Order: sequence, then structure tokens, then C-alpha cells
Amino acid sequence: MSDVAWWWPYVMIVVAGWLATDMWRWLGVLAGGRLREDSELFVWVRCVATALVAGVISKLILFPNGILADSPMWLRLVAAGAGFAAFLAVRQMVIVGVLAGEAVLIGGWLLLGGVPG
Repeated sequence: MSDVAWWWPYVMIVVAGWLATDMWRWLGVLAGGRLREDSELFVWVRCVATALVAGVISKLILFPNGILADSPMWLRLVAAGAGFAAFLAVRQMVIVGVLAGEAVLIGGWLLLGGVPG
């Protein structure tokens, strides 16, 4: 029995993780297909999603953890600004904004004497 039991926690993590996330995704797909794009509920959901992303970005810039906390605040702000400018400059492509922000952050770290840590 003990030879088989080692994998049981991993199965529970996978199943519980799948149920906790994919169930809501599928319900969102089913409900979202019936909503008009200009409906108040859809606009509200989009606003909440945008606010959550803005909150995560703000936390990463203002109260970072780990190695990011060792970088100066001004560098994090400049990197975020450069990423946003690149996002707007290239037809609002998220990947371009992310890559531009990362390039500025990593470039700033290297100019300041290497990656902190």
C-alpha cells in the first residue's frame, strides 16, 4: 500500500487544480458566448479583469519580491513605461510591450553593474 500511496497527493493536486481553474474557464466560455460585447455584464467583467492586471503590475513595480526588489524603483518605472510605449507603438501587441519592458529592465541591470543578487 505504501508503494502506491506516494503518488496520491500529486493526483489530488492535479485534479483539484484542474477543477478549480478549468471549470470556471468552461463556464466562462459557455456564458460568454451568449453575452453581447456591449452588455453591462461583459463591460463589468472586462473592467474587473483589467483592474486585476493593473493591480498585479503595480505590486510588481511598487512592492516587488525577490531579485526584482534589488533593482531601483526608477528602473522598474522606466521599464514599465518603455513597455507601455512599445505596446502602443506597435498596434497594441502585448508580446512587444512585455519584451520591450524586459529588455529595458535587463539592460538597466547590466548597465548598473550586473543583475542584482
